[in-house]
Amino acid sequence: MTTTTASTVTERISVERPFFAVEFFPPKDDQGEADLWRAIRRLEVLDPAYVSVTYGAGGSSRDRTVRTVERIATDTTLCSMAHLTAVSHSRDELRHVIGSLAAAGVRNIMALRGDPPGDPLGEWVKHPEGLEYADELVSLIKRSGPFCVGVAAFPYGHPRSADLESDTEKLIGKFRAGAEFAVTQLFLEPEGFLRLRDRVAAAGFDQQIIPGIMPLTSEKTFHKGPELSGSPLPESLIERLSPYSGDPKSFRPAGMEVTGELCERLIAEGVPGIHFYSLNRSTATTELVERLGLADGGPGPTAGEPVAAMPAAVRA
Repeated sequence: MTTTTASTVTERISVERPFFAVEFFPPKDDQGEADLWRAIRRLEVLDPAYVSVTYGAGGSSRDRTVRTVERIATDTTLCSMAHLTAVSHSRDELRHVIGSLAAAGVRNIMALRGDPPGDPLGEWVKHPEGLEYADELVSLIKRSGPFCVGVAAFPYGHPRSADLESDTEKLIGKFRAGAEFAVTQLFLEPEGFLRLRDRVAAAGFDQQIIPGIMPLTSEKTFHKGPELSGSPLPESLIERLSPYSGDPKSFRPAGMEVTGELCERLIAEGVPGIHFYSLNRSTATTELVERLGLADGGPGPTAGEPVAAMPAAVRA
């Protein structure tokens, strides 16, 4: 796979072997900046299909998002994508951000309605001059220029959705508005994702749905992630990982084994690739990429092909 900064995400994920992608968030201070760029440089050599940069609630990290994505686009070989949320923004403000991204050379945008500031699970309040739903943001972006647009998907339904059927219709509505692919919220077992994929395919849509996976490196990520994403915390995993509770050194390899097994199952089921929530670190993502054979130039697993097990001892 050869990367150019002019690539679109759809070009990068339209490949015959499973790929991986990485999500970062804008740094808040100098130390965070150093940590982020250390992670970016370590992952760059593995050639992810794309890297995305999140957008704070209410646009709180708007300028840092634009600066970070612009630097990735100009100073690395990576295909970059900026997140953009509708929360707390008027249409004119959104057009301004989109223009700033275009000026920075960004061609890929993840269009999200966004979470309420201060409380991700709080009540959604539309800006008086803003947008109500993500499909409207997709349409606005597509009207603003030749952008490649991705959207969010929810294997177990958005927390505010009435049921899975209506949630699936929301996703399909975003595809109708012009979205070219979707990335899911994190989840810990594959069934919900596979059922979502089947529902979308049954409705006649073939846009790629990429599973979003967070490496289980700590008890905090194990419990907090599902709470925020709305995905269930499987009883079988609680039981499996409970012996390591309170022991970070033993929990990490056990959690990474669970994550590796989940990714292997997804690849065996034919997913196009894996989107890793990196938390601005490189080690866990690198371990999983190596385990799964997803680095550019590696042999790479194909659907149904066995994958080598992760070594018992992993880096802290």
